[in-house]
Amino acid sequence: MRRRPTYLTTEQAAAVYDRIGRWQDTQAFYESRAVEDLVRSGDFEQARSVVEVGCGTGALAEQLLSRQLPEDATYLGLDVSSHMVSLARDRVRPWTDRARIVSVDGRSAWPIEDHSCDRVVATYVLDLLSPEAIATFYAEAARVLRTDGVVAMTSLAPADRGAARLLSAAWMRLFSVDPRLTGGCRPIVLVDHLPAGWHPVHRATFRAGGILSSVLIASRS
Repeated sequence: MRRRPTYLTTEQAAAVYDRIGRWQDTQAFYESRAVEDLVRSGDFEQARSVVEVGCGTGALAEQLLSRQLPEDATYLGLDVSSHMVSLARDRVRPWTDRARIVSVDGRSAWPIEDHSCDRVVATYVLDLLSPEAIATFYAEAARVLRTDGVVAMTSLAPADRGAARLLSAAWMRLFSVDPRLTGGCRPIVLVDHLPAGWHPVHRATFRAGGILSSVLIASRS
C-alpha cells in the first residue's frame, strides 16, 4: 500500500520558519527569476489592495511598496511565524500608513473583508500546504478578491529530465521521510491544484541551480 503523504502542521511550519528567520532570503538564488516574473506579469501598478499569504521576511512587500504599487494602494501581509512577522514589520516600516503585517493561525479566515482586494499573492507557500489547505487557500482567495482580482503564485515544480529530475526525486524522497527535512516544501504542479471556476491567465517555468520553479496567475473571471 502506498504511504499517504504527510505535511507539516501549522505549528510545525511556524517553528521551522521561526528558526530559519532571515536565512529564508538566501533562497533567492533559485526563487528570484520566478518572483520577478510574477511581479512583472501581475500588473501590480494597477492594484489597489494586495494580500500576501506567507509574507516571510517582507522582501516582496518592500519591493511592491517601493517600486510597483500605486502610492495609495494598501498591502496586508499574513504569516504563521512570529519571527517572520517581526522581520516583515521592520521591512515595511516606511509604509506603515498603508501596510500591515498580521500574525495568523493558518486555520481561521483571513482578517480582511469580503471582495475587498484585487491581488492575492503567495510565493513558495502552496508547495508547503496539504491539498486540503490549498483548497482552503483558494476558498479564502475567492472570498476576499474583487470580481476582476487574481491570485499570483510561485512554487517549487517537479522536473522531468536531466539532473533537475534527479534533484526533484531526491527532494520528494526527503519530504516523504520527514517533511521537516525540506522545510515542509515539495515540488508541485500548481495548475493541478486549481479548483473549478479558476482560469490560468499566465504560466511560466524557470530553472536555477537544477531547481525548477513555476509561476501561475489565475482569475475567476
